[in-house]
Amino acid sequence: MQAFLDIFDIYLLEAVINGILLGGVLALLALGLNLIFGVIDVTWICYAELVMIGMYAMYFMVQYYGISYFIAAPFTILLVAILGALLHYLVIAPLLTAPPINQLLATGGVLFVLQSFATVAFGIDFRNLGIRLPVLAFGDMNFSYARLLSFLAALVGMVAVYLFMTRTFTGTAIRAISQDRQIMALMGVDTKRIYLITSAIGGGLAGLAACLLVLQYDVHPFVGLSFGPITFLICVLGGLGNFIGGFIAAFVFAEIISLGGLFSDLEWGYVLAFAFFIVMMFIRPAGLLARRR
Repeated sequence: MQAFLDIFDIYLLEAVINGILLGGVLALLALGLNLIFGVIDVTWICYAELVMIGMYAMYFMVQYYGISYFIAAPFTILLVAILGALLHYLVIAPLLTAPPINQLLATGGVLFVLQSFATVAFGIDFRNLGIRLPVLAFGDMNFSYARLLSFLAALVGMVAVYLFMTRTFTGTAIRAISQDRQIMALMGVDTKRIYLITSAIGGGLAGLAACLLVLQYDVHPFVGLSFGPITFLICVLGGLGNFIGGFIAAFVFAEIISLGGLFSDLEWGYVLAFAFFIVMMFIRPAGLLARRR
């Protein structure tokens, strides 16, 4: 009996640590989506599809052109940042004064356009980057180097965004606009420029997430469905536009998924996470740390 408890404790600890590693990437995804909503007040339903495009970019640069992963990653981040800025300029900016439902329908339309484009251009085959990273053995526990690398890179990305937002004039302007759009416009701040920069940063974060997720997931046109819905639920649970709330909610969701996978299949972990979200919407409908407006 004691031996069983010892083994169970090891598996439990391993699941908790894996949940933390998963939470880092989910927090990165939630940060990009929350940043865009907090500043522009528009939810990008198609956010995960930008990640999918970035994963394809990484795949083709590494597999077809033989570019090193570490060289391809900055180009991918830049590419998706440009796509984010173009999405705002071509789709979001003309609809800023439109009802929210129109904005949701527009970004939802972009989602299907990007999925259809990827299907036609690349097919529905599952493609793998082909980089095999070793497994880190720590005692009787085993951890994926890909997850560990992703967690550390996600933390670096989030710290970089925090420093940008707190140490630069542009970052200060972004935070100010997120608190009061009307007043900042009256004070002469170029809101159109700030919105465009914010969209590029959000796209860049999606590009960084693509570089990390491509190490763990096969690339196909619908890969965004693997983490897009959960990212949106994390943002809602944390309070849309609330960076700290999204950060906390990401790790809560990740632990539920990881621990649920310990006691059953991983799919049941996602089921438990969705059930937890539904219950919390009855208890805290505005989110764990809803932003005060």
